[in-house]
Amino acid sequence: MYEYDWSSIPGALPYLWEGMKVSLEITFVAIVAGIVWGTLLAMMRLSNLGPLSWFAAGYVNLFRSVPLVMVLLWFFLIVPQFLRAVLGLDPTTDTRLASAMVGFALFEAAYYSEIIRAGIQSVPKGQVAAAYALGMTYGQAMRLVILPQAFRNMVPLLLTQAIILFQDTSLVYVSALADFFGAAYKVGERDGRLVELLLFAGAVYFVICYSASYVVKRLHQGNGS
Repeated sequence: MYEYDWSSIPGALPYLWEGMKVSLEITFVAIVAGIVWGTLLAMMRLSNLGPLSWFAAGYVNLFRSVPLVMVLLWFFLIVPQFLRAVLGLDPTTDTRLASAMVGFALFEAAYYSEIIRAGIQSVPKGQVAAAYALGMTYGQAMRLVILPQAFRNMVPLLLTQAIILFQDTSLVYVSALADFFGAAYKVGERDGRLVELLLFAGAVYFVICYSASYVVKRLHQGNGS
């Protein structure tokens, strides 16, 4: 019968915390960049200009049809070469974190785009007509009238997608980047206590994601009341 031994965990906490910081950094950058780029994609997709709408639709369909792990591999292979060519970086420079951030941001933008597009379409058309009646341009109407209302409606969905993104950061193992999951796996292999470390990592993910989901639920109830 397997005997559990949790003695490796206390000593590994500083290393695990470093991995958690990597996971949180990727999550934060991907959320901010994903929402900004996703907003632009949503506006392009709703545009009356055919080329912009086709580009946005093609982008969203492409990234939503490809597994995230494959996207991360693509950028793990492409981004380092691009940065070295453009910035003249030394071949030994570690660009794994930058590759992961770019990959996650561009991938998540496709999902945020659909959430934001639905949020924009949820704003009553009368609001748009009123903005135009006041002499606002399309950009002013979007920035001052439509997007503020849309984002207020979208907050629960945006946060839910952020939770999913945090969970997905564990996939950076494909680039050998030591995020929280990767750090737990390495410590488990090193100490011969892989089961214990993976159970511990799973418990940490559960606590963080369940707590965040509870907050999202409360926000959703608050918006609905």
